[in-house]
Amino acid sequence: MTSDRWIRFALPALLLGAVGIGLAPLFVRVSEVGLVATAFWRLFFALPLLFLYFHNSPLPEAPRRAPSSLRDHLLIAMSGVFFGIDLALWHGSIHFTSVANATILTNFAPIFVTIYAFVAGERFRPLFLVGLATALGGSTLLVGSSLEVDRHHVFGDALGFTSAIFYGAYLFAVSRLRRTFTAGAVMAWGGVGAATVLFVVAVAAGDVLLASTLVGWGLLLGLALVSQVGGQGLITYALAHLPAAFSSVALLMQPAVAAAAAWLVLDEPLGLVQGVGAAIVLLGIVLARQGSRKVPVPEPQLADLP
Repeated sequence: MTSDRWIRFALPALLLGAVGIGLAPLFVRVSEVGLVATAFWRLFFALPLLFLYFHNSPLPEAPRRAPSSLRDHLLIAMSGVFFGIDLALWHGSIHFTSVANATILTNFAPIFVTIYAFVAGERFRPLFLVGLATALGGSTLLVGSSLEVDRHHVFGDALGFTSAIFYGAYLFAVSRLRRTFTAGAVMAWGGVGAATVLFVVAVAAGDVLLASTLVGWGLLLGLALVSQVGGQGLITYALAHLPAAFSSVALLMQPAVAAAAAWLVLDEPLGLVQGVGAAIVLLGIVLARQGSRKVPVPEPQLADLP
């Protein structure tokens, strides 16, 4: 398959990746270890496969390359640090506020990606901003029926909102890194940074670190394969070929995937309002795609990296 044909796979890869990470809440819900510890094992179990892929990637990604200096490795690891902080904050917010509040607030990430991209020189048509607002509105409607406004949730809400800032930073950093480095390199060395942060936070928070049954370990392995290797890996691949701001909007389909999966697997109710919210999210993604300004991707330069 030629390089151009792989590039045309970027949008389907992004959407399929969103499905993979949208399934993560199912695994988190039934995990036998602590919330942050669950995120750590997600990264830890993924690392061997990510490094195997890094050294044996079948995808033609020239002129993108492997990291070759300490600076290269630190730049990539820093993107993983952003991701690790995002996961730790979001999982922590679930403990201090409602799941709905945490989900809505972390879904503000596309706003921050758009700001980061604008500052970096990316420009948007008005239709893109309409699509962004539409997708955010649909995402809020999807889980908004469980939204709780309570002064006792202020700390948890703040954690959820802050997680959006770091997830936005992660997505933007990866999109810039992918101009120079291969997907395998970004996933593997970024995973080291994220796993390190999550382990430190899990230990400091006193999380239960070890599963008590083989089923529990199997669920953690499944989370790593489905959401990290599969979901996040596909997203990382796609970010080399799609605008960061649009990609972050497309990832708002995650709550729709999570709601549908909970309905099918956990028998959680899915009403008309949630269905309308999911449809609005998809409409917003279509509008954002139509409104994304097509700008030629410059030749990869280390000076472009954050």
